[in-house]
Amino acid sequence: MTQPHSYDAIVVGLGAMGSATLYHLARRGVRVLGLEQFSPGHSLGSSHGDSRIIRETYFEHPLYVPLVQRAHHLWRELEDMNDTSLMKITGGLMIGPPDGMVVAGTLRSVREHGLPHEVLTADEIMPRFPAFRLPEGAVAVLDPRAGYLDPEACTRTHLAAAVAAGAETHFDEPVVAWSAVGDDARVKTTAGEYLADRLVLCAGAWTERLAGVSDLKLTVERQTVFWFDAPSAAEYEAEEFPIYAYEFKPGTICYGFPRLPRGVKASVMHDGQSVADPDHVGRGVSAEEVEPLRAALRPILPELAESKVRETSVCLFTNTRDHDFVIDFHPEHRNVLVSSPCSGHGFKFASAIGELQAELVVNGRTAFDLSPFAIDR
Repeated sequence: MTQPHSYDAIVVGLGAMGSATLYHLARRGVRVLGLEQFSPGHSLGSSHGDSRIIRETYFEHPLYVPLVQRAHHLWRELEDMNDTSLMKITGGLMIGPPDGMVVAGTLRSVREHGLPHEVLTADEIMPRFPAFRLPEGAVAVLDPRAGYLDPEACTRTHLAAAVAAGAETHFDEPVVAWSAVGDDARVKTTAGEYLADRLVLCAGAWTERLAGVSDLKLTVERQTVFWFDAPSAAEYEAEEFPIYAYEFKPGTICYGFPRLPRGVKASVMHDGQSVADPDHVGRGVSAEEVEPLRAALRPILPELAESKVRETSVCLFTNTRDHDFVIDFHPEHRNVLVSSPCSGHGFKFASAIGELQAELVVNGRTAFDLSPFAIDR
């Protein structure tokens, strides 16, 4: 009988988090295999499209600020090492009522970490960012280090760098089953079986099914994204149009980007439908689905709100109950790491999460406090 190929570690899922983890393991000299059920650059998960926001003044919670600062450094390092462009800094406007989730949360992170910022009124925002308006009672906090990443280029670069460092990658090879006994993990795919000392599950919307941990309680959400054919005026270019997040009703935001080749991208955050099965998702977007976004945009970007939709897309959010990440060892197997960081806001952290997950695999610990991301929190 042919013996399974053996590795130090296996990473299942090669999207944002898996590709970064694969890279950071390989650069440490770990013999690592990456398994992916789909083709490279596929659009069925959460890592496709032309842009993902990166921002430092993190309104969700100040604990994320050191992580995004490390991610920012690592994205620049990855660019320099591979002579490519992955991240563009445009600045970012965090808009809403002064006591709302976005503005108050942003200023909390600013205070706790001493971050550079400006608070702008309606009279101050238009001369600097002509496309924007502020509704009555709203302010904007300017994050000068915010911008956007090219997600497909980021994942592609991580994978290429991982392979250059010695990693092995298998695409179009779904995992059928896995098991862990003692210090060994065995992974069975549609093409064969593999053994490893450590296993990392980074399967995005498929994580709960794959991990088999009842306490995860992950939900998959169908998120719609739109690109508008806005006027060609200069105010939509990156020099005058920063990324933004606008709290248009308590606890709910819309967000968007400057003009990119596909158009001016925008979406309403967490306004999608729950998905029972990530293998069966409605990929078409109806004309009616843009109307909530238009309504959200009108108070701050009235011209954009009435523009023609040029293109649409669907991606999947994999949400935890509190929208914080899960980065923890399997409760029954200390050599199996479960990674579900996203909840719709994780991509920006991928470079740093890949690094700390590699540290966990190699050393069993990391200097970053991961207790807020424990499975049993």
